[in-house]
Amino acid sequence: MKLSSRLIVALAIAAPALLHAQSVSMAGSIGDSKALLMINGAPHTLAVGATVKGVTLRRVMPGQAEVEIAGKTLVVAMGGAPASVGGGGGGATGREILIAAGPGGHFVTSGRINGKTVQFMVDTGATSVAIGRGDAERLGIDWKSGQRSLSQTAAGVVVSHSVSLTSVRIGDVEVFGVAATIVPAEMPFVLLGNSFLGRFTMRRDANVMKLEKRD
Repeated sequence: MKLSSRLIVALAIAAPALLHAQSVSMAGSIGDSKALLMINGAPHTLAVGATVKGVTLRRVMPGQAEVEIAGKTLVVAMGGAPASVGGGGGGATGREILIAAGPGGHFVTSGRINGKTVQFMVDTGATSVAIGRGDAERLGIDWKSGQRSLSQTAAGVVVSHSVSLTSVRIGDVEVFGVAATIVPAEMPFVLLGNSFLGRFTMRRDANVMKLEKRD
């Protein structure tokens, strides 16, 4: 399996004045004067000082953006774990993920499998989500009960186990019942393969890829 891309999605934050959580994610930046943000599921390019849907961009830093929501100043970090401030929401109701090309052309992001934090790397060449055995045990996955099979990896053919993940979540987008392969080798990332990516339509515009959830 080839590691192919770096997915960049950021923190989900909420305004306490809203009944439901307000979703804000950082997908990329344009120099130090603009940031590409997902606000309530819609993409917006904000210049420093601009305000959209109650979100004001205060500053753009390497890999981070400082935003203000309802009088609170927060930092949204590329690849950071989702966070929530105030509100009563937190449900994964989003439909879009923005992917910005990172150094080396790789796409990496943090997310959650069965509610626990992992680091993903997008791999369009992988049939399913691929997880190293150590990560699987940390996540509480009963991989030993999975169906045994053989998988081709960069190190050769290995014995793997096929399982179904209860949920895979990135930002405010969540998918249920995702097929995964548990491999014996330790991996620095969980490979985000087509059992997840196939639930989305994919479109690329310059260095930004958009995943839109299928109905």
